[in-house]
Amino acid sequence: MSDDAILFDVTDGLARITLNRPDRLNAVDPEAIAGWRAAAEAVSTRDDIGAVLLDATGRAFCAGGDVRAMSELSVNDPTGGEATVKGLADDIHEGHRMLRESAVPIVAAVQGVVVGGGLGFMLVADVIVASDRATFGSRYADMGLTPDCGVSTLLPEAVGMRRALELTLSDRMLTADEAYEWGLVAEVVAHDELDARARAIADVWLSGATGAYGQAKRLLHAGGTRSFQDSLDDEARTIGAAFAAPEAQRRVAAFAAASARSA
Repeated sequence: MSDDAILFDVTDGLARITLNRPDRLNAVDPEAIAGWRAAAEAVSTRDDIGAVLLDATGRAFCAGGDVRAMSELSVNDPTGGEATVKGLADDIHEGHRMLRESAVPIVAAVQGVVVGGGLGFMLVADVIVASDRATFGSRYADMGLTPDCGVSTLLPEAVGMRRALELTLSDRMLTADEAYEWGLVAEVVAHDELDARARAIADVWLSGATGAYGQAKRLLHAGGTRSFQDSLDDEARTIGAAFAAPEAQRRVAAFAAASARSA
């Protein structure tokens, strides 16, 4: 396996993005951040990607930012590290934005510890499958830090404001079953079934009406950021274009023929 901090591969329409710093619990450093942004740009611009599987190597999914690396980088920063850390966060956030706004559905396979900014990396996914060994927490305050990686938006969106506050303002760690109960993850599977289950979800997207899945994802994420009328206009444009596309024409014709036979 490559020693790159982020692994990126596209095979038969499936892009796999893998956090690959297992010795640091996949905490991200500048190399990983650059790789993350590059992978996100590829997903948002390439036309040969129909689904994304996000995973990680080793015993943890992601421990957020590599604080040791940030500390070393900020030694000569005249702002005391403020400019350095802000720049790194901006790069992560740009990757997150591109993935969220892309018309490509993302499934995450999550094992082990997910803390701090790791929650943000996980919550960029549209469907999250967790190992029964996974645990989840904020732990920002342990370092005197505040949420980043989209956590202040993505966490309340997933679990509601009260539970997001409870997790962020305490040292609580959720078990996989608790994360499922809270709505933080879509399902929990046995650890040795994790990759296969995530891949099965991606395969459904790839073997079905791939474009329709992607546009549905895009519409739902965009809906909360604009007026109702703008959402309605986007829906009308999108379903019109979808209906005229060959994929829908074939499926609609098959449905109509089947309905006629059963009438």
